[in-house]
Amino acid sequence: MPRYCNTKNKLKKMTLEQAQQSVDEWIKTNGVRYFNELTNMAMLTEEVGEVARIIARKYGEQSEKESDKDKVLGDELADVLWVLICLANQTGVNLTEAFTKNIEKKTHRDKDRHHQNPKLR
Repeated sequence: MPRYCNTKNKLKKMTLEQAQQSVDEWIKTNGVRYFNELTNMAMLTEEVGEVARIIARKYGEQSEKESDKDKVLGDELADVLWVLICLANQTGVNLTEAFTKNIEKKTHRDKDRHHQNPKLR
């Protein structure tokens, strides 16, 4: 059974590498091909907009519309992750390596910065 399947409603833990493999496998079995990078970038922007809409209405000051009531933040965040993984796959980015390097960069660069920020106290 493919990694992206949920067997008997038991969620599997998945690494970034497994997520990238699962999306690639899904595209190859269920899709025709990846959309091109510009299309996926536009789709990513659209999905982030849907996340922003939920955040603005549930946590911000905008009132919720009737059409927004069935929107689920987790589902929209997963849509963002899906398109992000598609972009990583088609541009050859290993997200595990990139994310690890990014955490190391932030740790080195910001190790004292936030503790010294009076706005965060």
